[in-house]
Amino acid sequence: MKKALVLGASGAIGRAITFELANRGVAVTAFARHRDKLERLFKDHPQIAVHSGDVFSKDELVLAASGNDVIFHAINLPYPEWGEKQPILLANILEAARIQQAKLAMVDNIYAYAKSERVPVPETYAKQPPTKKGTIRLELENMAKQSEVPVLIAHFPDFYGPGVESSVLNYTFQSIVRNKGAMFVGNQKIHREFIYTPDGAKAIVNLAMQEAAYGQNWNIPGAGTITGREIIQIAKAYTGYSKKVRTVTKPMIRMLGLFDSMMREYVEMFYLNEIPLILSGDKYEKHIGPVPRTSYREGVEQTLSFMQRAQ
Repeated sequence: MKKALVLGASGAIGRAITFELANRGVAVTAFARHRDKLERLFKDHPQIAVHSGDVFSKDELVLAASGNDVIFHAINLPYPEWGEKQPILLANILEAARIQQAKLAMVDNIYAYAKSERVPVPETYAKQPPTKKGTIRLELENMAKQSEVPVLIAHFPDFYGPGVESSVLNYTFQSIVRNKGAMFVGNQKIHREFIYTPDGAKAIVNLAMQEAAYGQNWNIPGAGTITGREIIQIAKAYTGYSKKVRTVTKPMIRMLGLFDSMMREYVEMFYLNEIPLILSGDKYEKHIGPVPRTSYREGVEQTLSFMQRAQ
């Protein structure tokens, strides 16, 4: 891979992928809607060119994809837009990749998998999504696989890390860094899995550089499991935060949903805070190598440090 296009490059995982590619000597085009944000993020890196545009314009995507070996799809749309816009978006990306004869590496979540008490879950585990959003993700996966484009799909747990703005952990960290009353989404005693964005970027770039990785799904786990209490302890030790961190319950999310469309859409996904789905990295380690794993302590501290500097 000599040239790559990252769609959604100003988002948390897109940004991490962009830097990872550039640090490996790949010429990267960072694509997002707002040029000023792209220039702020990447102005100091000569390997990165910025391209602002509308991902819903097929012509703009075809132009941006010209000459690139791989397109990384790291765009994250707001929940209320999923049903209408996700299929249109993916159709445009696939057409741009087809026209420019590029491969496609897709960032995906775990929503399409069936609910599971099994630990850990391999790529062969049933795709029986229990929610509307999971059904949409499975439809998009099938759409990609039925195209003419070589596609790899990387499934990740919830992200956290520098620049992550829309995540359950960021919701907690923001209040801790500001020394305000903080809340944690879900039962603080349950062991769950999160992935540090630089680790996720390393994993998907490793996959994208392997011809044999295309045409397949890949599960990318985090650095083991951890409880909310343990995460809060790490954050308190690092920041000196001394307030009690309360718990956000499903009824609370449902109540907020009466006034907030994002919270209304999140209600159906709350089950992942109660019945966590943990990914197996066995396939990745067998065919690619060790899964990148930053310890939760280091990852949380790096994330909090970034947030403190950004204040």
